[in-house]
Amino acid sequence: MMWFSVKAMAGGAGKQHCCGGIRLTSCLMAVWVGLVACSTMAMALEPSEQLKDATLEARARELSAELRCLVCQNQSIDDSDAPLAKDLRRLVRERIVAGDNNAQVKSFLVERYGDFVLLKPPFGLNTLLLWLAPAVLLFAVLFYVAGAARRQAMQSPAGAGGGLSEDEERRLQEVLARQTNEETSS
Repeated sequence: MMWFSVKAMAGGAGKQHCCGGIRLTSCLMAVWVGLVACSTMAMALEPSEQLKDATLEARARELSAELRCLVCQNQSIDDSDAPLAKDLRRLVRERIVAGDNNAQVKSFLVERYGDFVLLKPPFGLNTLLLWLAPAVLLFAVLFYVAGAARRQAMQSPAGAGGGLSEDEERRLQEVLARQTNEETSS
């Protein structure tokens, strides 16, 4: 390959221009790596899975983007390469071809797999904890921090006297006076 040769690109033995072969090679390698990375990020949908009718295929893709891969758990079935995701994509397309609307396809899958199959589960009694847990956790942390701050404020000394009672303060003054008298007399 010609672009790997610095001599050939520079036009002479030992000569290297500012746009020499090394810089060109680096650019071409970066482009090649970018193309490979982009090709691996393509959707997991295989051409054999696609429907011939473009409008039905668009509906299937829309639904697939809203359904969770039960294996990957944080990807839609449209993005996942897992065998179960492929089966779910196929099932979605079968239901669409059979004449089901989007709500019917979703309810069919929810009946089979539960609300977990939806990337955005509905608000209900069985998903109450899922939806309210962040707010409950936030209030619990705020309540704990406020209580800890209140306890610390009550335990810290109120004034410059160090929180001693009058009797303790008087005895401290007596001990300090006695100690200074002993030091001056010796």
